[in-house]
Amino acid sequence: MAKRMIIIGAGPGGLAAGMLLASKGYQVDIYEKNDRIGGRNAALTLGDFTFDTGPTFLSMLHLVEELFETTGRNVHDYMEAVELDPMYELRFEDQNLVMTRNPEEMRKQIDANFKGDGDGYVRFMNDTGKKLEAMSPLLQTKMDRMTDLMQPKVIKALPELEVGKTLYDVLSRYFKDERLKMAFAFQSKYLGMSPWECPGAFTILSYMEHAYGIYHPIGGVNQLSAAMAKAVKEMGGRIHLNKGVQKLWIEDRTVKGVDLYDGSREAADEVVINGDFAHVMTHLVEPGILKKYTPQKLDKKKYSCSTFMLYLGLDKKYDLSHHTIVFSKDYKRNVEEMTKSRILSADPSIYVQNASVTDPTLAPEGKSALYILAPVPNNFSDIGWENEQEAFRELVLDIIEEKTDFKDLRDHIEVEKMLTPFGWESDYSVYRGATFNLGHQLSQMMVFRPHNKFEELDNCWLVGGGTHPGSGLPTILESARITANGILKEDGKSGIPIGPLPKVEGYV
Repeated sequence: MAKRMIIIGAGPGGLAAGMLLASKGYQVDIYEKNDRIGGRNAALTLGDFTFDTGPTFLSMLHLVEELFETTGRNVHDYMEAVELDPMYELRFEDQNLVMTRNPEEMRKQIDANFKGDGDGYVRFMNDTGKKLEAMSPLLQTKMDRMTDLMQPKVIKALPELEVGKTLYDVLSRYFKDERLKMAFAFQSKYLGMSPWECPGAFTILSYMEHAYGIYHPIGGVNQLSAAMAKAVKEMGGRIHLNKGVQKLWIEDRTVKGVDLYDGSREAADEVVINGDFAHVMTHLVEPGILKKYTPQKLDKKKYSCSTFMLYLGLDKKYDLSHHTIVFSKDYKRNVEEMTKSRILSADPSIYVQNASVTDPTLAPEGKSALYILAPVPNNFSDIGWENEQEAFRELVLDIIEEKTDFKDLRDHIEVEKMLTPFGWESDYSVYRGATFNLGHQLSQMMVFRPHNKFEELDNCWLVGGGTHPGSGLPTILESARITANGILKEDGKSGIPIGPLPKVEGYV
């Protein structure tokens, strides 16, 4: 009789774990409280317009390809991924940069605008390629015990963590101009962190984009979730929508299954949790059971920032960049207001995704689906969003109209949805609205992050941004592989292989 695996949540981590376990013969049941798959990577439909709820591009596409190959499938039979080049446009006060994956073009543009910093770009790419090569085992191996840090491949990688150096410190080795540093540092926002606090190891984030490119799946990044869900079902797995888990069924610190909101109880051999970590531990576990992750201790952890979102369906086609990032005048001040002072900035940085310029399926002909994101403090702040949201919306639209070519937006809005940190917490079960989960300080990474084999409960596993190796789609998929391999090892089954990094042409 095949072992029964219950997965809580049909987000990318849960779906990837479901694929891997179903492909190895387990009976997989995924319980999802919402009426659609994807979690924060679900499609958001407003009238005739389609948006991604959260992630807006795929990087490290080879990891997705590997995931499907492992189960005997080709991801390109399930979704069409288009490479974006240029990748994104960066707008500073007095300078625009169009970031491309083409090394010669990139070097030429940097030399022209930043007085010979092109050499720094070449050094950055060469050095960080070696760093990613060394660090990959850390991101692909379980980190459940201190002894896991003593593996030879881990010891070899530890110097690359640049302990004691921030992302900003490391980038200052390569670039003199502050704007150029920010062009390679803003990716720390994917972790909800400041470049002045983010560990220096995370230079790999901008490297991964420049080395491996970024991709848009036709229909949106939500199509990755749709593709994984289809594969799970093909392999006999079941996905139960509108079936929320109310509590873990726990006896003597062992998880026996789940209790659903409809009053039913489902037994399982193992339970894999793909919910927001701190939300799950404070809502799905009866008080008094946990010792390491009590509500009081969870509140003392460090968390990412949140995001203020506008999803706009417009009756005008804006033939502008797919991705645009508008930097505040004083980026450091903006980041500190968000992460330290926890106040709303009067000059926020803003990200605009105009995906319908690439993908005609997202909006009717002649119209645009615009996704706007401004990083803001999480709900550990005292911001009263019910009183602030309208004024902040006006500020965001004013800045976009002033600093970009997206003009007269208000005159063209057909449909609109606003999502504040309160909305992330109430509608998406994101603890304190911290969109990117637990922070990625070294004190909360690897063995110091909640373990893939959850340390407080037996028969319980974690996937997603709240466990090792961290948040972001590529790392969430890695968390699913680590967890699946942990289960397979315990059951004496052969593990899921890990492929080498694809070769990158040298930067000279």
